[in-house]
Amino acid sequence: MAHRHAVVWVDHAQARVLFIDPADIEKSIIMPKEHPHLHVMSGTIGSGKAPEDQHFYHKVAQALVGVPEVLITGPGQAKLALFKHLQQHDPAVAEHVLGLESADHPTDAQLVAHARHYFKAKDQMLGI
Repeated sequence: MAHRHAVVWVDHAQARVLFIDPADIEKSIIMPKEHPHLHVMSGTIGSGKAPEDQHFYHKVAQALVGVPEVLITGPGQAKLALFKHLQQHDPAVAEHVLGLESADHPTDAQLVAHARHYFKAKDQMLGI
C-alpha cells in the first residue's frame, strides 16, 4: 500500500518509521548494525564521537522511497545527520522531507497524533 505521509523518529540507537493514512498506520523499526559505544582515553586525539552509520541511514531512506511527504523528528543530532545523508546520497527521498523537528521520546500514539496535525497544517498551507 502506498502511503501519503511518513514520520521518522530517529536517534543513534534506532529509527521508528510510521506510515500514516487516515485509516491505516504501519510501523517499521530500523536498527543500526551496532549501537555506537565510544571509550575515550585521556591523552588521545580525536573528536570523541563515533562516525555516523551511513548504512543505517540508507536503510531508513529505502523505507521512505515513494512517500510524498516526510517529517523527521528525534531528540538529538541524528535527525540532522539523517537529513544530510538523504541530501547527499538519496536526493529523491530528501526532496519529500517537509520538516525536521525536535522530539524527546514520544509514544507511537503521540508521534502519530503530532504527525497528523503537522501534515494537516502543511497540506492546508500547500493547498492540497
